[in-house]
Amino acid sequence: MKKKMILDVDTGIDDAIGIILAVKSRQFDILAVTTVNGNVSLDTATLNTCKILDLLNEQDISVIKGADSPIIRSPFFEHRIHGEDGIGGALKDVPAKKQPDDGFASDFIINSILNFPGEVTLVMTGPLTNLALAVKKCPQITKLVKEVIFMGGVIKGVGNVTPTSEYNTYVDPEAAKIVLQAGFASITQVGLDVTRKVLLGEEHIQLIQNHELADYIRQSTSDYRKRYFERNGIWACAMHDPLAVAIALQEDLVTREEYYVDVETKSELCDGQMVCDFQNRLMKQPNAHVCLDVDAEAFFDLFIRIINS
Repeated sequence: MKKKMILDVDTGIDDAIGIILAVKSRQFDILAVTTVNGNVSLDTATLNTCKILDLLNEQDISVIKGADSPIIRSPFFEHRIHGEDGIGGALKDVPAKKQPDDGFASDFIINSILNFPGEVTLVMTGPLTNLALAVKKCPQITKLVKEVIFMGGVIKGVGNVTPTSEYNTYVDPEAAKIVLQAGFASITQVGLDVTRKVLLGEEHIQLIQNHELADYIRQSTSDYRKRYFERNGIWACAMHDPLAVAIALQEDLVTREEYYVDVETKSELCDGQMVCDFQNRLMKQPNAHVCLDVDAEAFFDLFIRIINS
């Protein structure tokens, strides 16, 4: 039986590859792809999502727009990394056939969880704004959702937008705090600590047998890999969002431990930093499964096998 999933995205380069992985796996009953302001504007993220579903010839999957800004902050886009269009210019001149569906993402999340109690997996690869709005409107969903897997934060390493903060939690730290403190029965944090260990290089792209998908992934990640090389000396890019999808497919790809986790929202230097209480200094019950390590080889074995399926 396929796992019911809502994939919540701010479709930049790695979100798009995460969508491809989720759809191509055929392991999910994708109730919808919901979109949120993040890497790019809500409208651009939605357009990119529709273009990716066109690329996969999957126009029947619903795309539902959500929050067009963080809960209380101004938008902060990552055009420097993802390009003005969000996907590295790879589909710049391609019009979208697929159009977004009616509805609002947080309402759709609520209704889906209420209609399928204990069955819905939420995979969140952008800022957590849509889920935070859903929790504020209908707190009981925290007890009825099957699991939440979100890409966000960094626990032991350095940030990717400030010295201490990962992009998704930096953009809407209030949303991340709401979600982490909401009392979800099962929530998995997939942070830079593990996503930086799954680096997509040309050697992986060459293994992709579908030439259209290989060309898209090569083109969309070209500048992304160049940026990573300039900063880290490795011609590759981290598969942040595809790893979150992959964990929904195969949870033993990562080593997880339960800890209490929170997000800083009032610091001049550390705004958006995710803080993990490794030594239980705060004497609070664990609220998240924190990903501490990943089997990168197993991830890419899964990734290539699914893309080639």
